[in-house]
Amino acid sequence: MDLPPSSYHDSLEELWGEEEEPEEIETLMKVVPSVYHQYLDVFSKVKAEKRPPNCACDHHIELEGSLTTLYFHGAYNLLRIKEGDEHLTPFRPKYGSYEYLVMPFGLTNSPASFQNLLNDIYYDLLDVYVVDHLDNIMVFSKSEEEHVTCVSTVLSRLRDNNLLAKASRCLFHVSSVEYLGYVVSSEGLKMDKEKVPKILNWPPPRNLKAFPTFAAISSRIIPRNSVN
Repeated sequence: MDLPPSSYHDSLEELWGEEEEPEEIETLMKVVPSVYHQYLDVFSKVKAEKRPPNCACDHHIELEGSLTTLYFHGAYNLLRIKEGDEHLTPFRPKYGSYEYLVMPFGLTNSPASFQNLLNDIYYDLLDVYVVDHLDNIMVFSKSEEEHVTCVSTVLSRLRDNNLLAKASRCLFHVSSVEYLGYVVSSEGLKMDKEKVPKILNWPPPRNLKAFPTFAAISSRIIPRNSVN
């Protein structure tokens, strides 16, 4: 991920209290919320990716077999900052000054950069038996036997590209799964029941600015619903 010269803030709020020991900082660095990393100048100078990641559930899924979902461990942190550009990403906690070696959360192009990486890895499998959206991958198949081969191929490509999936967040060989707010099964795409009350209780849009949000959520689920 490329960053322009002099595109970082010079100082940060103190993130830790007096009780923290300097030797603990290296560990704490890994969990500092990115909201505290003041990239105000970066947001104004970096050219944003024009094509935002699409919702994978917009794709047609032919499912007769099984489903598997994979969730990445660390996601954006799996991408290396371009070698030589580390000095453009400094941040200062209470003790010392540090530079990122990997892409942090919170940068304007982090989602698009990570999505582009996945699309490059699975370019020939997308819509065949793989859909991906940022840190979520779904593998689908037309038969149980085929599913084993599909999942093995997907995992092999993750390994070949040094990407890690978080086992505790993954589901393997299931018939129905919650994915990006929807329930995917052989019956098709349905809205998660927990989200139905939110739609039913949604305040009526009273201006053009409020309408697109409601339309984007409801139009994918309500049959023959048109927003045109």
